[in-house]
Amino acid sequence: MNAYYLGADLGATKTHVLIATAAGEAVGFGQSGPGNHEVVGVDGFAYNLQKAVKKALDSAGIEIEQIAGAGFGIAGYDWPSEYEMVSSVVGTLSIHAPLELVNDAVPGIAAAAHEGWGIAVVSGTGCNCWGWDRTHKRIGHVTGCGPDFGEAGGASEMVYKSIQQVAYEYTRRGPATLLTQMYIQLTGTKDIEDLLSSLTINRELIDASAAPLIFKAADQGDAVASGIITWAGSELGELVNCVVRQLDFQSLAFDVVMLGSAFNGGDRLIQPMSAKIHSLAPLANLVRFNNPPVIGGVVMGMEKGGLQVTPAIRTRLNESISRFVPQDSAEASSLAP
Repeated sequence: MNAYYLGADLGATKTHVLIATAAGEAVGFGQSGPGNHEVVGVDGFAYNLQKAVKKALDSAGIEIEQIAGAGFGIAGYDWPSEYEMVSSVVGTLSIHAPLELVNDAVPGIAAAAHEGWGIAVVSGTGCNCWGWDRTHKRIGHVTGCGPDFGEAGGASEMVYKSIQQVAYEYTRRGPATLLTQMYIQLTGTKDIEDLLSSLTINRELIDASAAPLIFKAADQGDAVASGIITWAGSELGELVNCVVRQLDFQSLAFDVVMLGSAFNGGDRLIQPMSAKIHSLAPLANLVRFNNPPVIGGVVMGMEKGGLQVTPAIRTRLNESISRFVPQDSAEASSLAP
């Protein structure tokens, strides 16, 4: 019986499950709704995981008994106290093979770090940062709880700060910004007073999806927007440095894998983050990974199942997943120190 390996990426908006052969050939894929229990509850977590796994098995034309190893990256799995709940839900799949259960930031390391260890920093709707050492036994991470615990750098935090700056313009506490007119146009409000009044009544009027406007304003020379992006990059660098200190990576050469759509903003966000990281860990190498992170789940499943993951296997995974999931790029790009 041929052996297959399963990877799962359970996020706040969707669940991806990928099945591949020992050679790295993607043969099955399934997608369903959110898998973060903080968003959909434990029952929703279980339902969407089971649904995506069934779709992937059906797509591959195999049975669950043929899975030889599986890796699960699970959003919302932030603390050891959640292990019993997470393992119980994954246990409903009846996979009788070695399993790796981690936060959803970790598969990015397995997928894109050149030696399979290092740090992953996430800047999407929110922000997060996790890392593990060469042995995969020592793990470092931030809380993942965002501004409540002083962590920032995702689209939500950038937009929140930008709205503050619009309010500063109104009260004359700060300078005028192009973001004011952009947000007036976005919301269909009449002027800055109408905009702020509307936001006090309906705080969801402008959400994380407005973040591209901040980059657009910066590209048009807006100093306020540029400052927000620089601040976000610096904050992301601080998150990485937290994990660097936890894992004693200061003097090591290691990869920092950048995950999340906010990094599509390019050097405006990446350069201040890079400067902050290199002030503490000068040998760190920044790697942009554009393929679906579920690849990392498969890699973890392979390693957990005792398979040595070669560069050829990684390359084939990155190439063959395009049969199932659109991707921005088949290559990871690097930004050296």
